[in-house]
Amino acid sequence: MRVREVVNRIGAVLTALLCAALAVSPASAEDGYDLWLRYAPLEPSRAEQVREVTGPVAIRGEADGTVGAALDELERGLGRMLGDDRGRKSITLTRIADLSDGEGWLADSLVGAPEGSFAIAADPHAGTVIVAREDIGLLYGAFALLRHLASDRPLPEMARTYRPAMPLRLLNHWDNPDGHVERGYAGRSIFDWWHLPEKLDPEMIDYARANASIGINGAVVNNVNASPLFLTKRYLPKLKRLADAWRPYGVRLYISARFSAPKDIGGLDTADPLDPAVRAWWRDKADEIYAQIPDFGGFLVKANSEGQPGPQDYGRTHADGANMLAAAIGDRGTVIWRAFVYSAEDETDRAKQAYEEFVPLDGQFANNVIVQVKNGAIDFQPREPFHPIFGAMPNTRLMLEAQITREYLGQASGIAYLAPMWSEVLDAQTGRAGTVAHVIAPVGMAGVANTGSDRNWTGTHFDQANWYAFGRLAWDPSLSPQQIAREWAAQTFSRDETFLGKVVPMMLGSREAVADYMTPLGLAHQMATGHHYGPGPWVCDLARPEWNPCYYHAADSEGIGFDRTAYGSDALAQYAPEIARQWADPATMDERYLLWFHHLEWDHRMQDGRTLWDAMIARYDAGVAEVDAMAQTWAQLAPYVDPARHRAVSESLAIQQREARWWRDASIAYWRSLNGLPLPDGVRVPEHDLDYYRSLEFPEAPGK
Repeated sequence: MRVREVVNRIGAVLTALLCAALAVSPASAEDGYDLWLRYAPLEPSRAEQVREVTGPVAIRGEADGTVGAALDELERGLGRMLGDDRGRKSITLTRIADLSDGEGWLADSLVGAPEGSFAIAADPHAGTVIVAREDIGLLYGAFALLRHLASDRPLPEMARTYRPAMPLRLLNHWDNPDGHVERGYAGRSIFDWWHLPEKLDPEMIDYARANASIGINGAVVNNVNASPLFLTKRYLPKLKRLADAWRPYGVRLYISARFSAPKDIGGLDTADPLDPAVRAWWRDKADEIYAQIPDFGGFLVKANSEGQPGPQDYGRTHADGANMLAAAIGDRGTVIWRAFVYSAEDETDRAKQAYEEFVPLDGQFANNVIVQVKNGAIDFQPREPFHPIFGAMPNTRLMLEAQITREYLGQASGIAYLAPMWSEVLDAQTGRAGTVAHVIAPVGMAGVANTGSDRNWTGTHFDQANWYAFGRLAWDPSLSPQQIAREWAAQTFSRDETFLGKVVPMMLGSREAVADYMTPLGLAHQMATGHHYGPGPWVCDLARPEWNPCYYHAADSEGIGFDRTAYGSDALAQYAPEIARQWADPATMDERYLLWFHHLEWDHRMQDGRTLWDAMIARYDAGVAEVDAMAQTWAQLAPYVDPARHRAVSESLAIQQREARWWRDASIAYWRSLNGLPLPDGVRVPEHDLDYYRSLEFPEAPGK
C-alpha cells in the first residue's frame, strides 16, 4: 500500500447516553448556535447499524490543515452521534495518490471531476472509505458522511461519487465596518473589525465549518455599497487573519471594492478606468493584497447603481470598468460585476434596464470577469420571473445572485423557506441556453447572507434553513426543496418521522403563503419604502418613479398590474419568443405571474371563472390561513423540540400571523379606496380603515 504514514485518531468517549425515547422527547436546552451541526445522538438500534460500517478515523498520508479539520469533524460528529468508539471498522480518508493497487476503481470514479469532488465507498474489509483528489474533497466528504448519518438516511445510499455542479458557491455579506448590516435581521455583523487582527473570535471558525459543511467556498465580507477602508493598508492584516483562519475549510475571502477608491484613498483626481494612473493604482493594490493573501478570491463591484460610483461617470461602459480590474488581478482571482443597475432617467420600466445596459456588452468582458445577475429583474421580490439576461448573454460568464436574508419576505418574522423560490429560477427554461441552472453551471451562485451576531446566527431558527438550502442547491441544483428541508429539519430539530412528516410540508408551503398575503398574482414591490417593512401600496410621491409602490401596481379605479406586453413596456420581448409566449396571454399563462406582465380590469375573468378582484381576495386569505396552519402545526410539535427553541419559533410565528393580517387588511383597504368594489360574500372586512394603516411608522425597523 502506497502510504507515507498512517495516523489513527480516535475520538474521546462522550458521556451522552443513548436513549430510545430521545427522538420523541424534547432535547436539552439549545440556543441554535450549532445550526445543523448538532450531531444529536442516534437511537441505539440505528447507532449499532452505523457502527457496523464506521469506527476509528484514519488517514492515509499527512493529516494537517484541511485534512486535520476533516478528522476533527468526523471525531466530533461520530462521537456525539454514537457516544462511544466501539466501531467495527474504520473510516478512512484517502487521497487518490495514496490508494492501494487494488483500489483503482475509486480513482476511476473521480476522473475529470471538478475540484472538491469526492467518493464514498463501503470497503468490505476496511469499512467506509472517503476518497478525493484534493484535501478539500476529503473535508466535503467527511461532512457529507456526517450529514447522511445525522439526517437518518439509509446507509446504502451513501456509497457514490459527489461532484459540485458549480465552481463558485459564495456568500455576499452586506456588512459595514461599523458593525451595521444592511438588510440584516440577525443583529450586528459577525466580523469584529475593531479587534482584528489581534483577536479572532471562535465564531469565525464555526462560521467556516458551517459553510464547508454545505459546500460554500467563498465569502465577500463587506457591503456592496462599499467602504474604501477595505482597500487600505490598515485593513489588510485584518483580512489576512480571516483568510488564514478560513483556508483549511476551503472558504476563500473576497471583498467588495469601491470603484472610486483611487480618488477616495489613492490621491488621484480621477477613477477613469482607461486612465493609466488609475490602472496602475489598481494593479499595485491587487499586488499588495495577493502578497499577503495568495488565494484572495477577488473583487465584487456594485457600480453606477443606487448612487454608487462607476465607469459610466467617465463615459465608459461596465465592460471597461470590469476589465480594468480584471487586468489588475490577472489569473490570480476574479472580478464579479453586479448587473443590478437602474437609473432615474429611464421611466419606462425598471425591469428592462439591466438587460438594456448589459446585453449589448455580451462578449466584451475579460475571461476572469463574472457578471452577477439577480434571480429576477426587479429586486428579490417574493415572486419574480427569472431575469431575461440569463437567456441573452451566451458569451459572458453569468452568476446567479439570490437573497438569503429576507429583505422583502417578512425580514425576521415567522417562516419563509426559500428553496422553492430558488428552484423555480434554477429550473426555469430560458429558451436559448437551457435552464438557468445550465447557464450558470460554469460559474456559480452567490447568496446575500443572513448571518449576524444573534446567538442562533440568523435571527430566527428557521432562517438557518435558507443558509443551508442555498449551499446545498449551489452544490447540486437538482436537489428538491423537499429533500433539502428534510435534511435540515432532521439535523436541526428531530429525526422522528412524525415530526418530519409535519414540519417539511409546513416549510414547503411557507414562501407561497408569504407571496399570497404580500404580493398575490404577480404584484411586486408593495413594501413600505426605506425599511421595506410592511405594506405601502399607497406610496406614490417619492422623487424617483421606480421607488414608489404605485409605479409597480399601476392600480386605479379601472384595473391593476404592470403592462409589460407589446402594448406596454414590452419587457416580454427581452425573453426568447417561446418563453414570452407563455406569459403573453392571461387566459393561458401561469397566473402566479399575471399582474407582473399584464394590466387588467378588476372584473377580468380568471381561468377558473372568478373575477380578478375575487381571486386577489382569495389569495390574501389563503396566505393568512396558511400562516395560521403553520402556527397550529408547530404547536403540535412541542414534544419533538427543546422548549427554548420551540417557544422562540412559536413567538416568531405569532408575529407572522399578525403581520399577515396587517398585509391583507391594509392592501385590501387600499385597493377598495381605488375601485370601490364590495368584498365577496362572507369575506372579513379589514380591521381598520385605510388612514390607520397609512399612519403607521417604524423608525426602529432593522436593516435599513
